[in-house]
Amino acid sequence: MAAMLADAVVVVHLLFVAFVVAGGFLLPRWPRLVWLHLPAAAWGAFIEFSGGICPLTPLENHLRVVGGGSAYGGDFIERTLLPILYPGHLTLPLQQVLGGVVVAVNLAAYALACRAWRRKAQARQAQPVRRSSS
Repeated sequence: MAAMLADAVVVVHLLFVAFVVAGGFLLPRWPRLVWLHLPAAAWGAFIEFSGGICPLTPLENHLRVVGGGSAYGGDFIERTLLPILYPGHLTLPLQQVLGGVVVAVNLAAYALACRAWRRKAQARQAQPVRRSSS
């Protein structure tokens, strides 16, 4: 059971990373998501810039050990994402570049969201006010 939970943590972790990087692009459709995305993106950027490890990584390692497996070294990005995206090992400078990518992508996403929100507000203002006749 613990090994299955560890695998579930990996899936949640991967979804969280995807949300951190690209969740801002959901904001034009669901503006209230900003209250969830902004802290998640800030956390993701902080972890990358500081060279820290997300708490989900030790949780996964703990569940793997409890399930009879072995823990791995490094963090989630080094073990799971970097082999997909980049060859070699994760270094602090590379981790900081990834943090910069998180910030840049989210700045672009928020710029697009602000533009969509502005257009929606202008469209609402341009509509004539309807009065009911009683």
